[in-house]
Amino acid sequence: MLVAGIGNIFLGDDGFGVEAARALSARRLPAHIEVADIGVRGVHLAYQLLDGYDTLVLVDATTRGGDPGTLYVIEHTDAGTAPGALDGHRMTPDAVLGLLGTLCAGTGAEPPRRTLVVGCEPALVDEGIGLSPAVAAAVPQAVRLVEELLDVHPRPASRPPAVGTAPTHAAK
Repeated sequence: MLVAGIGNIFLGDDGFGVEAARALSARRLPAHIEVADIGVRGVHLAYQLLDGYDTLVLVDATTRGGDPGTLYVIEHTDAGTAPGALDGHRMTPDAVLGLLGTLCAGTGAEPPRRTLVVGCEPALVDEGIGLSPAVAAAVPQAVRLVEELLDVHPRPASRPPAVGTAPTHAAK
């Protein structure tokens, strides 16, 4: 399993995924879970995924219209689509997953069976280093959410992790 923190730390809350990956990498995790600070190196992520991962969790700032700091879990179901024009400086998660489908073709490599995005609603993505207070407060909550999704800590049987496009947790 791979957890990849995505984002640009020089654009305020866009650095959420990187900060969450740093916090998660400081945790005691099972050996089968790898955490990577991908930042803006989307092409690197696509090639790393060729090593074969069953599950991919992308952690990123995700604008969906909620309050800043709101966390979302989104199941990505279209990992095999081909990317449009490839621009190494604008490798969004969708473009990375599309590139992965292209790279896997003819190599015998398989894309991850399951891809999830743990997103956080940003407040500001302007030039500047550092997360807004609402997004910074969501980082520990995102770490716990990723651990729950990967079954690092047992969940109560009556409450499976929420997967979809609706907010799963709000950080206030």
